[in-house]
Amino acid sequence: MKARWLYLIATMMSVTAAHAQTASVSPYPSKPVRMIVPFPAGGASDTSARIVAQKLSESLSQQVLVENRPGAGGTIGAAAVAKANPDGYTLLMGSSTELVTSPHIYKNVPYNTLRDFSPITHVGSQPLILAVHPSVRAESVTELIALAKSKPSGLNCASSGNGSTLHLAQVLFENAAQVKFLHVPFAGSPQSAMGTLSGETQLTFGTVPAVLELVRTGKLRGLGVTGAKRLAAMPDLPTVSEAGVPGYEMLIWNALLAPRGTPSEIVSRLNAEVVRALDAPDVRAGLGRLGIEPSSSTPDKLAEYIASEWTRTEKLVAASGAKIE
Repeated sequence: MKARWLYLIATMMSVTAAHAQTASVSPYPSKPVRMIVPFPAGGASDTSARIVAQKLSESLSQQVLVENRPGAGGTIGAAAVAKANPDGYTLLMGSSTELVTSPHIYKNVPYNTLRDFSPITHVGSQPLILAVHPSVRAESVTELIALAKSKPSGLNCASSGNGSTLHLAQVLFENAAQVKFLHVPFAGSPQSAMGTLSGETQLTFGTVPAVLELVRTGKLRGLGVTGAKRLAAMPDLPTVSEAGVPGYEMLIWNALLAPRGTPSEIVSRLNAEVVRALDAPDVRAGLGRLGIEPSSSTPDKLAEYIASEWTRTEKLVAASGAKIE
């Protein structure tokens, strides 16, 4: 009887070892991959994720499924990825919001951006557009600064919420130009654009999807782009830096990350595939329609970029006074 039990145990151990060996050599990916977007469907992060996921599905020969996990400034979705099994099958289409802004605004964030993720690659950056209501007597950034100085806190500036990138763009502008606006937070980027369109607020640092057509049709007056270079979709609109605030820059950026501890060979594979996808003409065109400039990176360069953005954003949030319990 004892010999029989020993035989069964040995057999089970050999089967288990065989399964483990098979699993260890299984090519990645051998099943669908989830790409979590920590915001609702339809936004720039979601659309970017779907464009990239479609291309990855083709190159990986496995479905890359986009899953929206919105809430709490993106921290719910980011936390789900941080706590996921680091096997390459759960990824985060991250953004500047939940990676470097929300951790400085929300009291308790269940992850550490600099510790709990394996960076894969930068995906792209999107500038904002400084736009004013047509009734505002300012045809340029310098005229807006002069007007603001003549009316301290007399101009209302719309944002997509306390501590949002739009709000931080306002704070950075105020600090650089030595002016002060009255901050008016709305529930999102489209709502803040509509607030300025209606005249409830006089200006906004709006996202490209929310304000570009309003500027094109003259419903809002564009004064500058917050990126380091002009928008391809509106080349006559100067950058804020060119127009009177040298060195000014504020971007919304996206990056792909995995849970910390994801095997380096999987990170390298995903990096190579996303870099290739971002070079594809159809992907570049799709992102371009959102005002996003594709920009890939190595994992190490992305880690350095996130760390530098963390430090810069920490200072901006402190200046804004934004806090959410």
